[in-house]
Amino acid sequence: MSGPGSALRAEAASALQAVLAEGRSLKAVLGRTLPGIADPRDRALLEAICFDALRHRRRYEFALASWLARPLPRRDQTVHFLLLAGLAQLKGLGLAPHAAVGATAEAARELGRSGLVGLVNALLRRASREPLPESEDPAVACSHPEWLVARLRADWPAQAGAILAANNQAAPLWLRANPRQGGVAALQSRMRDAGLEAGQVPGVPGALRLDTPVPVEALPGWEQGALSVQDGAAQLAVLALDPKPGERVLDACAAPGGKAAQLAAALGEGELLALDVDARRLSKVSQLLRRLHLDAPNVQLRVADAAAPAGWFDGRAFDAIILDAPCSATGIIRRQPDIKWHRREADIDALASLQARLLDALWPLLRPGGRLLYATCSVLAQENAAQVQAFLARHPEAVVQPLDERFGHASGAGRQRLPGEDGMDGFFYALLARPA
Repeated sequence: MSGPGSALRAEAASALQAVLAEGRSLKAVLGRTLPGIADPRDRALLEAICFDALRHRRRYEFALASWLARPLPRRDQTVHFLLLAGLAQLKGLGLAPHAAVGATAEAARELGRSGLVGLVNALLRRASREPLPESEDPAVACSHPEWLVARLRADWPAQAGAILAANNQAAPLWLRANPRQGGVAALQSRMRDAGLEAGQVPGVPGALRLDTPVPVEALPGWEQGALSVQDGAAQLAVLALDPKPGERVLDACAAPGGKAAQLAAALGEGELLALDVDARRLSKVSQLLRRLHLDAPNVQLRVADAAAPAGWFDGRAFDAIILDAPCSATGIIRRQPDIKWHRREADIDALASLQARLLDALWPLLRPGGRLLYATCSVLAQENAAQVQAFLARHPEAVVQPLDERFGHASGAGRQRLPGEDGMDGFFYALLARPA
């Protein structure tokens, strides 16, 4: 008979295998797995195990390689991921050995590897007694791929260490109050009445930050549309664009919808066209707008490729465009730690090419005097400062609009927020104006 909690540990190992061996996204895997777990405490534990194992994967694998006489054969790959889950419990989450070791070892039976129960038990008992072996390889020590460590050191020599450390930390929960349902002060009061400490954030009006995240469905006002979840750095993107009531605005890559909702609330009777190339992702935008009661005739959603305006542009120029471009997502690793293991250095050139095509395609759609905000959730210069520099060389008529220090470090013609600064994600912003 398997011990208490062994099924949960087996689920964690299977989730890690799906992410690391099969290339699945952690968000998709957990989205499939968590609804089948009845106890919210078990759901939280499974999620925490997966996040920690992915954050510290290389450190844990280095320890296993040091302790094992030889690597596990491929047929026992699932036990490798079970061991990562065990180390995450002991070293990352600080669970007591009596709560973690036995249940994790017994999970080998759940996974069809009964003959390795003793090995898992012995390795995890050793881990409960000894510190992890330390690698002299800095990429192993900070649990990042070598190429990303090298890029960060080249782009941000003074801040690279802080970025790498922030990537391995849990992120706070950022909320945005729906201004049509009482705004941020009313939402903060509702949080306080529910026993939740949510602080307002200077420089990000409408935002609340919970340093101890809770399930969003448990937040007061969630079902009624009083709030949405959106990192402070993402909220700043719309503030940088500064949409005015009555303007015609394009959200060129709208999913998952936080910026579209922010724009819809700000524009009043103005027009918003929100595009996304992925119909499934755009349906999520539609659901969000409905929950926030921001769906209206002047807010249009369209499945379309922003880089090919001939298929969707009606000839009416926009007052403002926000391009939150597809990117490496290296600024949100703390929220999606599997990005470290899925992204490849070769991806960056292809992403930079797509970003350039989007910029060039959208720029002519601005009216004279209009403005375009280019943003990414990347921290890599090739996608950010260098991308904008190349755009300005192609379009010398474009005028750079200065952004103040709340948008981060000066970076070429834009500003760069780095992960963890003021509790926010990494984000880049550059505001460009078309001459009147």
